[in-house]
Amino acid sequence: MVDGGGPAPEVKATGGGTRRFGDRAFKWLAIAAGSTIVISIVLIAVFLLIQAIPSLRVNHANFFTAWQFDTNDAKNLYFGIRDLFMVTVLSSVFALLLSVPVAVGIAVFLTQYAPARLARPFSLIVDLLAAVPSIIFGLWGIFVLAPRLLPISTALNRSLGWLFLFKQGNVSLAGGGTIFTAGIVLAVMILPIITSVSREVFRQTPSPHIEAAQALGATKWEVVRMTVLPFGRSGVIAASMLGLGRALGETVAVLIILRSAAKPGNWSLFDGGYTFASKIASAAAEFSSRLPTGAYIAAGFVLFALTFVVNAAARAVAGGRVNT
Repeated sequence: MVDGGGPAPEVKATGGGTRRFGDRAFKWLAIAAGSTIVISIVLIAVFLLIQAIPSLRVNHANFFTAWQFDTNDAKNLYFGIRDLFMVTVLSSVFALLLSVPVAVGIAVFLTQYAPARLARPFSLIVDLLAAVPSIIFGLWGIFVLAPRLLPISTALNRSLGWLFLFKQGNVSLAGGGTIFTAGIVLAVMILPIITSVSREVFRQTPSPHIEAAQALGATKWEVVRMTVLPFGRSGVIAASMLGLGRALGETVAVLIILRSAAKPGNWSLFDGGYTFASKIASAAAEFSSRLPTGAYIAAGFVLFALTFVVNAAARAVAGGRVNT
């Protein structure tokens, strides 16, 4: 109403049509950008499956239980992924178990204990570790680390050989080309990823939560345990899965370190062999014939599915943690 009791004059919005068009355009652009990821993943999976099916049809071995991977005779393929799966999972999980506690400890130290003048250069050093090429890690692992791990490997095998993880594997301990060595190198490689993400998550802990714990008389460790770690739990899980994805797909370093084995492995850290990625890389020269190539593509499809399942499971776990 205006003075005099009459109705208020109608105010017409200017540029409303332009804004609505811009909103719709942005919406469809965002949908298209998001759909690109999904479409790319589906197309990759379809390509791998189409290329692998002809080789799987002429395979004379059980693809899931056979440990041999022989594609020398294109007319008589005999390949399975049992050992590839075992070496890939065992080396990656072992690396994750080693790296996550260290990475979380470094992240807590940098965000809660270290002074700023020390935290900045230390964080830079940790981040630069991710820039080291994987071939350097592989050479360091086989020529420097492996000889120094030999006494530890021998002691573990001697004292804990009754446990399947530490019994004598299918390669000699003297060469150092075992899952034990590869797992430690992978742990060093994924350490910067887990540390960086965990550090940034811990930094986002709300100040009122920390101040409330301090007001109740909590010690520094109690503040970290009651506020920082619970707040960053989902972030640490996500960081761990990023590191696990890197470990599952690592190629050159693992190819340099692990020794090939003439016998099947038995889930021992002192086994040798190939991971999915290193096996595919080692046979790149054989990719001139369709059927042998399809055998390696079938192995690549399993690695693709394994990585997808691991990340989906981590997403579910992290989401459940957040909701609780």
